[in-house]
Order: sequence, then C-alpha cells, then structure tokens
Amino acid sequence: MAAHYNTDAAPETGGARAVGSDDYALSRVPREKRLGFWTMLLQWLAQSGSISQFTLGATIGVGMSFGDAFLAFTLGAVILEVVIFAIGLAGMREGLATPLLTRWVGFGRNGSALVSLVISISLVGWFGVQNTIFGDSVSSLVGGPSWLWCAVAGVAITVLVIFGFRYMAVFAKIVTPLFFAMVAWSVTDALSDHSLSELIHSPAPGESIPLAVAATAIAGGYMTGAIVSPEMTRYNRKGSHVFLQSASSMILSEYIVGLTGVLLGHMVGSGQVSQIVLSTSGVFGVLVVLMSTAKINDWNLYGSSLGVVNFFQVVFGKRLHRGAVTIALGVAGTVLSAVGIMTHFTDFLSVLGVAIPPVGGIIVAEYWVVRRTRAPLDATREAGTLPATSPTWVPMSLVIWAVAFCVGKFYDGGIPALNSLLAAFVLYCVLGYAGWIRTYGTTTLDDDAGTVPSQAAPGTATVGA
Repeated sequence: MAAHYNTDAAPETGGARAVGSDDYALSRVPREKRLGFWTMLLQWLAQSGSISQFTLGATIGVGMSFGDAFLAFTLGAVILEVVIFAIGLAGMREGLATPLLTRWVGFGRNGSALVSLVISISLVGWFGVQNTIFGDSVSSLVGGPSWLWCAVAGVAITVLVIFGFRYMAVFAKIVTPLFFAMVAWSVTDALSDHSLSELIHSPAPGESIPLAVAATAIAGGYMTGAIVSPEMTRYNRKGSHVFLQSASSMILSEYIVGLTGVLLGHMVGSGQVSQIVLSTSGVFGVLVVLMSTAKINDWNLYGSSLGVVNFFQVVFGKRLHRGAVTIALGVAGTVLSAVGIMTHFTDFLSVLGVAIPPVGGIIVAEYWVVRRTRAPLDATREAGTLPATSPTWVPMSLVIWAVAFCVGKFYDGGIPALNSLLAAFVLYCVLGYAGWIRTYGTTTLDDDAGTVPSQAAPGTATVGA
C-alpha cells in the first residue's frame, strides 16, 4: 500500500501535540488543501517586496543606461520565469516539494538526501546572512546593537515558519500591500523634484557594467529560489495559476522595483538608495520593511526545514516533525547571525548557488523530456498517494550534477547559475535518450515512517514516505 500522510495539522506524537504544522513535508499536498489564486498571488508578490531589489537596481543603474538596464532585467526575468514555470509546474502537478520530488525525478531515494542536504545548508545559510544584513541596516537607521535586531527578526521569522504555509500566506496578505504602498509614496516623493524623462535618458553615472554581468546578478541571485519553487507551487490548484502568479512576481520585481531602483541610482549616482525609501517613511516604514524582510526570509527557513526532514528520513530513518526542525534551524541561524559569523560564509554559499541549479536542470529534463523515473508518480497522482517504491540510486545523475557544477564554476562566459543548469539539462537529455540513465536498487516505502520499519525484500531499504 502506498504511503500517505495527512499532515497539514500537527500529528499527535507520544500523546502530546507537536508544535506547529508539518505541512505535508513527506507527502503530497491533497487537492482539497490547495489554496486559491489570490492567496497564492500575494505569496508570490511578497517575494518581490524587498529593499535589496531596489539596491540591486540602483547598483545596475550606476553602471548602465536605463535602456541597457531594461534589457538586462528582461533577460534575467525571462530566464527565471522559464525555470520557475518548468520546475514549479512539476511541483504543482505532483503536490511535492523539491527534496521529495527528486526521489522519483532524476535522483532516487539516496540521491534525494544529498539534494536535500545541499539545499538545506544553502537556504539556512542565506537565512542567517539576510538576518545579519537586516540587523546591521536597522541598527544604523534607528540605533541599538545589531545583534539585538538580528535576534528580534530571527525569532519572529522562526515563529511564523513553525506554523507553516497557511500562516505565511496570511502574513503575506498583510505585508505585501503595506510594503508597496509605503515604497510608492517614498519613491514618488524622492523623484518628484527630478525630471523622469531626464533620468531615463541620462548616461550611466558610474563605471560601465557589461550586460552579461548585470544579467548574472539578476538571474543568478534568485536561481536557487527558482529551483525550490515547488515548495510554493505544490499548494497551487492549476498550472495556469503557477504561470500567471510567477510572471506577475517577475514583472513587479524586475520591471517595477528593479527599474525604479535604476532611476534612483541615476538620481543619486550610487547604489546606496535604501535610505531614500526608509528615511521618508519614519517608524512606520521601518516596521513595514521589518515585516517585508521577514516575509522574504521566511522562505529560506521554510525550504531548509523541508530539506532537513527528507534528509533525516532517508539517512537515519527518523520521521522528524517540520515544526521542530524549524525551531532548531531558526535558533541556529539566528544565533550565528547575531554573533556575526554568517557573513564569513557568503563565498561558500555562493558556491552552493552554482551547485543547486543543476538539480533544476535534471528535474526539468527527467520530468518533461526523458521520463525514465517519473512513471510511479503518474500512476499514483490521481489517488493522491506516493508510489510504494522509489529507485535507490540514479548514479549517472550524480555524475551529471558534478560535471554541470564544474561548468558553472569554472567556465568564465555567460551566467554561471544558468550555465550549470543548462549543462545538466542537456547532458541528462542526451544520456537519457542514449539509455545511460539507469536506476539501481529499489526502496520500499513504509506507511509508518519513523516508527517501526517493515521488513524489506532483499536488496531494498525500508523508508517512510
């Protein structure tokens, strides 16, 4: 019998109710638990509400004309949207997050554990880094020690993520309209004394930035988020919703927020424009930015928790509750950010940023083109259950992953994250059609994950779904 967990509410464990929501960490999201268009749209738009996106736009604007910056943002947006839709649609169809999806799409059970580990380390790392940046920014703006603001933000985000996707969606409904209303007022006030036409047609005020470099910053900076988009899209009801919502987010993030940042960069001749947004909005503005930062950074912690649950279930046979995992990760990331350690890991996290895109390339190639390992998902999709078994290993996928990473890391041309993703996609398709993509071993899924394992047939490993 295929395993199925109805884990939207916290399960009872040992007679006591676990903290927070498990959010279907190791099962499909049932169709009846999917969310409506407008609720999901606000979740997507909330990812666009970031001061850092204004800063990115201003930094690009210092080195590019408005027309060239428009081209760079267009290139970045198209790349990201293609990746998000291809991977996000798979997540929506199957109701599965990226770590669990990879068990049947390209990597097998043991390979999915490695994928989960890499994604979890990267996301919780960026959670800590973003928390540090936030603490330093608020400290310089309103005073107080940076570590205190890191602690406040880290605790707030952790509490939110403990209770899962639905509470994160409610928070998005509150924060997203407030953020963009506040930013619109601040930016309009800042630009009111300048000619919009002159700013658009003015030359770049600083050293020239090549198109490839700008596109790399735009597309590469969010590529990891694109790869883990199934964490969000598994709650979508329709494929058209995935496209419309993600495209709306790209339009808002790149064309409105990003290009407004370009104009601000032309106006002040610097990428340091966050003060423009913050200084004109007072305490209310700081609070809104605080909440919008939490709304973006919560996805780092949420995605990391899902990866850790899958990793421990595969490697140690332990069925951890996602809420408990969130507490552990949130405390670790908050403490490390408060003591200033996380900023020393940005180079390492950037390396992981090149290692994760090949996972997306393999997912897209297997799910939409090669289709060698996804058949069990097709057979169980309508029933809303997981397949009774999964491949144990897909060795060639690990080889492709390593080769694609080297392409992204050591080839100097183009966009590193995109290079590694495309290399993985092409290699998997070619080797798949050549018959070189083969599975080794079969893992039997057990209905009682993390409790008493059933006896597996010789040569298989028992694992809960």
